[in-house]
Amino acid sequence: MNEVTIKKTIAIVGGTGKAGRFLIQKSIENNYKVKVLVRNPEKMTNCKYDIDIVKGDATDKDDIRNLLKDCNVVISTVGQPPKAEPIYSIVTENILNVMKENGIRRYIVVSGAPVNDPRDKKDVFNMIIAKMMRCFFPKMMIDKQKELEILMKSDLDWTLVRLPLVKEGFPVGKIKESLECVPGTKIDNMDIADFLIDQIAKEEYIKCCPFISG
Repeated sequence: MNEVTIKKTIAIVGGTGKAGRFLIQKSIENNYKVKVLVRNPEKMTNCKYDIDIVKGDATDKDDIRNLLKDCNVVISTVGQPPKAEPIYSIVTENILNVMKENGIRRYIVVSGAPVNDPRDKKDVFNMIIAKMMRCFFPKMMIDKQKELEILMKSDLDWTLVRLPLVKEGFPVGKIKESLECVPGTKIDNMDIADFLIDQIAKEEYIKCCPFISG
């Protein structure tokens, strides 16, 4: 790995979740420095990696400023606790604003397969799934769609990665990708982390919303 890549620091939002845990691991394995924003630092006491833990709330712009200081890339795997109000759009809006303040260009964020990009060519099955998700989780889906709208207005180098059902313990190591329709029904968090880390240096999906699956 070249010297420039080794010096890069990744800011991770959502690092205490399952996807975030593997993302930290894969970042360190690929010689990146890592800063993680967490509400409760005690959740990271068992972390075996040398990372910079920043206490804060992703909906607070000042906390995002503390996280992004001296970083080169931002990755968000923010989830939503049960019954909580969706925060996806406000988190992404805060991140994009602070990135511009700091001259950071690369932003990678995960979302769900039901989120619609005007460029999609979803098959009937996936269109039905998307409609069901909007029916059962209307607030979440409205906010996730708003997040994509915010991204599409940005001139930064963003990528929104859309996921099918996430199932722990089934990594395949070979990820299916598509810009038109979900290529499979499930994916493992370890495969998600691998894909996200790969996007740091790749330009193929800049300003795009790839679907991935295992």
